[in-house]
Amino acid sequence: MAAGAIGIARETSYRYRKFKSDFMMSVTVAATILTLIPLFLVLGYLLAKGFSSLNFAFFTHMPAPVGEPGGGMANAIIGTLEVVGIACLIGVPIGVGAGLYLASHRADQFANAVRFCADVMMGVPSIVIGIFAYAVVVRPMGGFSALAGSVALAAIMIPLVTRTTEEMVVLVPPELREASLALGVPQWKTTLAIVARTALAGITTGVILAVARVAGETAPLLFTAFGNRFWSTSLIRPVNTLTVQVYTYAISPFADWQRQAWAGALVLTALVLALELGVRWVTGAAKAAK
Repeated sequence: MAAGAIGIARETSYRYRKFKSDFMMSVTVAATILTLIPLFLVLGYLLAKGFSSLNFAFFTHMPAPVGEPGGGMANAIIGTLEVVGIACLIGVPIGVGAGLYLASHRADQFANAVRFCADVMMGVPSIVIGIFAYAVVVRPMGGFSALAGSVALAAIMIPLVTRTTEEMVVLVPPELREASLALGVPQWKTTLAIVARTALAGITTGVILAVARVAGETAPLLFTAFGNRFWSTSLIRPVNTLTVQVYTYAISPFADWQRQAWAGALVLTALVLALELGVRWVTGAAKAAK
């Protein structure tokens, strides 16, 4: 009789635990679906409004004069690639170098100060970064420029890349560093050839995420690159970007410009999505290699 009571108690306990597990799994699935619904609604709305406006001319032609239909955003697409590319050339080396330093000197007072500043910078609104770049780059240069826009985006990238690099390097087993140093390899070479190489997949992921973040920024570019309806690849002159062009067209009273704004928003979203898929590919390849 006692054994039967114990069996009933175990069965009851098992059913209760299974109910809790199934309930929490249902809650998790429901929360995931609720999270994905806005994403798919945005993507679906962009496709519905912007896909019909995409054509070959959109990627190869310049913007049409005010009030005239047609034209494209070729200069804005090239300008976006130019500004973001230069921002990467400025921000990635500084961010990765700072992250390697923070990971190697975690208890140092200067490293703590740099880490705190990076955390604060990640929370600063992007428009404040734009005002800062306007004050230190645009005004001394005497005008808006692609270089000023790149500096503003690089200032947003640096703290993101720095903290991501530090966290990825910290995850590297310390035995690798110790073994390299024990073999007589200099510390700088150990950091670059052993530690950084081991954490390369995570660092690359952080860099791509930072690029995806700055590629969609508009406010800093309004104060720096400003915009240009004509073709320009000069670093010291205003340059057009997709985000600024979409903003300008979206608030215009012309239906054709508004239609192209949706197309530009779709292209910009596709670029960011491609970068995010690149992150998944890099991390997936790194896991497969291991």
